[in-house]
Amino acid sequence: MRVVLDSNILFSALISPHGAPDAIYRTWRAARFEVVTSRMQLDEIRRASRYPKLHAILQPAKVGTSAVVLERLDIQDEANDPDDAFLLAMAIAGEADYLVTGDRRAGLLQRGHIEPTRIVTPAVFCDEVL
Repeated sequence: MRVVLDSNILFSALISPHGAPDAIYRTWRAARFEVVTSRMQLDEIRRASRYPKLHAILQPAKVGTSAVVLERLDIQDEANDPDDAFLLAMAIAGEADYLVTGDRRAGLLQRGHIEPTRIVTPAVFCDEVL
C-alpha cells in the first residue's frame, strides 16, 4: 500500500508521541506501508523544520525513514490552497491508495478522492487501515 502524508501529519507525529499521526508514523516506520513523497515536499519539510518553534522540539534522528521519492511532478489538479496542489500530484504520480491530511481548511478532505486515491483524516486512516 502507498500513502501520501501531508507534511502536517509528519510534523504532528514528530512533535507529539500521542494520537493518530504518531500511530501512522510508527506504522510507516514498521514498514507496513510505503510513503510517497517528492523533492517539493522534502524541501517544504526542510524549510519548516528550521523554524525556531519546530527546530527546538523536533528529534532529527526520527525524521529519516525510507520513502518513494518522486523527482518530478506534473501539477495539473488545483487545490483550494495552491500550496497543496503538489500533494494531489504526488497521489496521482505515486499511485497512492491514500492521501492523509489533517488540514480541514485546504479543501482536500472535502474532495474525498483524487482518481483512485482516497483523501482522509488521520483518524479515518487509523480506523480503516491500521
